[in-house]
Amino acid sequence: MNYTRRDFLKLAAVSCGAVVLIGCRKPQAQGLPAGVAYYTCGMHSFIRANAPGKCPICGMDLIPVMKQGAEAMAGAAATGFTVPVDRQQEIGVTYATVERRALRRSMRAVGTVDYDRQRYWEYVARTDGYVKELFVTSPGEMVEGKQALLSLYSPDLFTAEREYVMLLGMRGSEAPDSLLASARGRLKQWNVTDEEIAELEKSRKPEETVTLYSPFRGVVKEVAVEQGANVKAGDRLVGVADLSRVWVWAEFYEAEMGAVRQGQQASVTVSAYPGETYEGKVSVIDPFLDEGRRTFKVRIDVANEAQHLRPGMYADVTLETETGSGLVIPLNAVMPTGTRNLVFVDKGEGKLEPRAVTLGDEYDDGYEVRDGLAEGERIVSSATFLIDAEAQIQGALKGFDSGTRPAAEAGR
Repeated sequence: MNYTRRDFLKLAAVSCGAVVLIGCRKPQAQGLPAGVAYYTCGMHSFIRANAPGKCPICGMDLIPVMKQGAEAMAGAAATGFTVPVDRQQEIGVTYATVERRALRRSMRAVGTVDYDRQRYWEYVARTDGYVKELFVTSPGEMVEGKQALLSLYSPDLFTAEREYVMLLGMRGSEAPDSLLASARGRLKQWNVTDEEIAELEKSRKPEETVTLYSPFRGVVKEVAVEQGANVKAGDRLVGVADLSRVWVWAEFYEAEMGAVRQGQQASVTVSAYPGETYEGKVSVIDPFLDEGRRTFKVRIDVANEAQHLRPGMYADVTLETETGSGLVIPLNAVMPTGTRNLVFVDKGEGKLEPRAVTLGDEYDDGYEVRDGLAEGERIVSSATFLIDAEAQIQGALKGFDSGTRPAAEAGR
């Protein structure tokens, strides 16, 4: 048989009517165990039956509502409600104590590894000439301090060295020391090292080439010229980066700016080396926000002796912040109602009291409580959803649901 959309709607309406009839059925005392008023569903408290069974809506086992609890529903908001201890154990209720402790929060962000600008050196041509020989040929090559990078041929350099040698021969007679110092300074401006100048003073033989050396142990980042190429003053030649310390630039949200401070400890991890954590410190907080993303940048200086962190890598950054101390409760202990936040306070022997609380910020291990609880009180920390269902059944949350303060809370 083929069913139309209208047929399905009729079937749905009949099913819903059946559910409503079951839910509205009045409990009958016949056949009920002593002390039991009726059976209901923890998820759908309007379901009432006079015998154990399954909820017609969700299929959960119906639970008994004791006569004492049913009779006290009107005053439940003032006196709390009771969930027997064995029932609490059955649904997995656990407790936590309200504690005063340090308020710590972990802020996480994605960052990018960059080389330290103070540990990078780029050679540029300081005079016209030609690249005579390249001793490094490609990015990525490791070089040691004072290792030769390239040599430049320059007629101007040869002229300057010859002038310096001539002035050395005239020292003490016709050549004043100021001219000698000026000629020496010109050679140093053209990247002639003190060692090379000392050798020139000893040999008195001008050279047509100058050799450029790495200022430190590092990695070649760029080779911008070819062997034999003509270069002009200002042309880029070779760049070397020392990666023993790197920068990690991380982006945090605008709302987190107040929790970030200079000198703060940070942890960095990268996917290339799982399980490895690199420690660093916040050195720069960029005060200019990205107007589109509403984020600001933070520079973290990280020691990188093993050189695992490479420029361009993505990194996960964690900042640990501490903002004093306060009362803290577990995240799972809070039951939001839409208009306020509730916790269930243990009063002993299965008796629980719903309590509205004022929460502060969320931290790693829970919420800060600003009002509603006292240090040392014992509260439900798990299965709060099921406890909430029990409270709904017993009418203990009527005052909270309506937005009015229950008598118990108003009298505190």
